[in-house]
Amino acid sequence: MDARTHANTRALTPNAAAPVDVCFVVLPETLLLDLAGPAEAFRLANQALARQGRAPLWRLRYVGPDAQVRSSVGLQLAGLEPLPERFERPTWVFLLGRPGDAAAVVRDSRTWLTARDWLGRVLAPALADADSADPALVDPAPTEPTHGHRLLTVCSGALLAADAGLLSGRCTTTHHELLDDLARMAPAARVLADRVFVDDGNLLSSAGVTAGIDLALHCIARHAGEALAAEVAQVLVVFHRRGAGDPERSPLLAGRCHLHPALHRVQNAVGERPAEDWTLERLAAEACVTPRHLGRLFAQHVGCTPRDYVERVRSAFMREALAAGWPLGQALELAGFRSDRQWRRARSRGAPSAQAHAA
Repeated sequence: MDARTHANTRALTPNAAAPVDVCFVVLPETLLLDLAGPAEAFRLANQALARQGRAPLWRLRYVGPDAQVRSSVGLQLAGLEPLPERFERPTWVFLLGRPGDAAAVVRDSRTWLTARDWLGRVLAPALADADSADPALVDPAPTEPTHGHRLLTVCSGALLAADAGLLSGRCTTTHHELLDDLARMAPAARVLADRVFVDDGNLLSSAGVTAGIDLALHCIARHAGEALAAEVAQVLVVFHRRGAGDPERSPLLAGRCHLHPALHRVQNAVGERPAEDWTLERLAAEACVTPRHLGRLFAQHVGCTPRDYVERVRSAFMREALAAGWPLGQALELAGFRSDRQWRRARSRGAPSAQAHAA
């Protein structure tokens, strides 16, 4: 695949060229895993982009009413930036959990009230502006400015968003022990139970603790593609989990719930460059195994043949390209199909993504 086609592959992802500020609002007693888990996911995503020769997409910032606070495990977190008065570029604001029930998490009223005031005064207007220009819902030209602000909550961070009046009329979730508290604090919100995370446009919330990692992986996939999110999940040694009612898993994520490094190398390569000539021999070379052994590995860990896997990934790219309004010929070139007939044969062999598009 030439450089133009490779660039077009990345262009499929909405807002893929736009860097994002990720602001973690850090209050006293912040649950350290709520902070470190998502932050590490974004760091690893930037690292994976660097290996591809691409610029980082996420700048991590740690902000709060105080420059230094004590975390939930006693570790002091210092060097925090003040809460920003304006956003210079697309910004994702993370509200993190703190130990205890609703009464406990608001016990430090000064920092809580300061953060609540900032959310209503600065973030709420930014989110309102972003409603009509959410980069997850539109596919602007790379040079076109867009707001792209989002609010993300982990665990009891949803209670702070509720107290600031940001959840009215929205779907949201939180840790299962806090669902009643959240419903009481946000009576006009639709509080969903038994969800790992809930995606409601520019408001995304998670159940808490390790679910914050799932939320970060979901955001990476939504902003820069599922192949990148799958690569990050591999390094983190976690797997994508979805709650009841979430959409069907993409072929770019399916078949990744294993720890075999050779297979992950093959899957990463196919996801990054679907249009290349992926013969069995070349796939085996990517894995540094024989073609016969690669077939056995795919059968054992992925549940399909290498050829079937390549077709599923190509069909997923085909579906995304057509959904984005690409002409059929360009979509075929991007996905690696030589002709419409070859794509239709792949669909008839049962590639799940292609069948979903046909439906």
